[in-house]
Amino acid sequence: MADLPSYKTPLIVFTSLLLLVILYLSPYNNHNFVINTDFVSSNTSSSSQNPQNFSADSSSSTTHEDKGTLSISSSSTSVNTHIREKLTSSERIEDDLARARAAIREAAQTRNYTSNKMQDYIPRGPAYRNPYAFHQSYIEMEKTFKIWSYKEGDLPLMHDGPHSYLYSIEGHFIDEMENEKNPFAAQNMDDAHAFFLPFSVTNMVSALYKAPSGTRVPYIHVVTDYVRVISNKYQYWNRSGGGDHFMASCHDWAAAVTSETPNQLFKNVIRVLCNANSSESFQPKRDVSLPEISLVTRTLVTSTQSRRESGSNHSILGFFAGGAHGPIRQMLIEHWKDKDDALQVHEYLPKGTDYGALMSKTKFCLCPSGYEVASPRVVEAIHASCVPVIISDHYVLPFSDVLDWSQFSVQIPMEKIPELKSILLAISDEKYLKLQKRVRQVQQHFTLNRPPKRFDVIHMILHSVWLRRLNFRLPA
Repeated sequence: MADLPSYKTPLIVFTSLLLLVILYLSPYNNHNFVINTDFVSSNTSSSSQNPQNFSADSSSSTTHEDKGTLSISSSSTSVNTHIREKLTSSERIEDDLARARAAIREAAQTRNYTSNKMQDYIPRGPAYRNPYAFHQSYIEMEKTFKIWSYKEGDLPLMHDGPHSYLYSIEGHFIDEMENEKNPFAAQNMDDAHAFFLPFSVTNMVSALYKAPSGTRVPYIHVVTDYVRVISNKYQYWNRSGGGDHFMASCHDWAAAVTSETPNQLFKNVIRVLCNANSSESFQPKRDVSLPEISLVTRTLVTSTQSRRESGSNHSILGFFAGGAHGPIRQMLIEHWKDKDDALQVHEYLPKGTDYGALMSKTKFCLCPSGYEVASPRVVEAIHASCVPVIISDHYVLPFSDVLDWSQFSVQIPMEKIPELKSILLAISDEKYLKLQKRVRQVQQHFTLNRPPKRFDVIHMILHSVWLRRLNFRLPA
């Protein structure tokens, strides 16, 4: 009898080739792609280190309405799920991030977005460095990002922070990370893409400070001991060297407290800091600039939000009121204090004067650095629909990975303070209206909501952390 044709070999070869193709095309195989924190944009980083051209208007990017693409499950989903089931928890985490990187890169290249739900806000226009990449990254964050907040530690040094006045964003952020309804909270530690260290430097200073000493040693001991506790108890810090961990503080000393720990303990940690001074320990590609927000007590609003009038007349050219803290403010007050009706610079306002109302009547709100680079006036100006005038050296502005600050602010170096009025007067009405329109566009990104809302300040802070987590890979 003649032999029957053999069919087993071709079938095995075909099956093997198909599996190789699936593995090759899988996002998990895309581990050499790195999303830069410049957010795949060719624009120069916008910070007060790179002041804008004060007279020339920047070119606007073309905007158009797009509906995006609703994603549909493909036939390879079950195969990819089968592959993921064989991965370790660390490999699943890296697979999640690889898929997100691939989706963001595709959105940047195709100038579109892909989502499995309708979008209530679509970032577009020149206020964004790369609106397509940003939008897709935000979608991927909502879909993927899970955070574990450590439970160790006691009040008031851990799990709490200020909720009013100057450093209030610190307390609200810590509180939201620990909220049981936080949609980004991981249900177990193995599912977490990032780990939150819930200590409050502001509360440490309040509880442990002893005048007249300015030493930071007690606070350094607290954060060092906290890392020792969680690294002895769990594997996650040691696994990443702290690279997938983050903390948040608005206190001026937070950068120094974390950078002066023994053996550079926080050298890999994502530090979310108001004191985002790149000439000191702040590293823009690793750390996150936290907007300094001073809230009216027992509210979620700034002084300008509580007095904001729709369509109010911005009749004052420029305005500042505050103490002569630091060399920049000293120069500003020396040159302009009570010398000009159009450019109103005051050291202190008369009793009973409404500070928020004055900002809301101003075209250009002066935001000079004090002893440290950050100032709550930046956020106050934005909520007053007043164009911020950033006067600072080495300040890395909040969310500058995705926001192009040159499109909605004016940035002036310290040495130009004597020319301040002429610089502001040289800005045409047309350019001012464009700047102001974009200020209003970005207001939502600096608004505190509890619970948070899409694209608000809490979610923008988390997105900045998400970007840096995308740029870090767990050791194989």
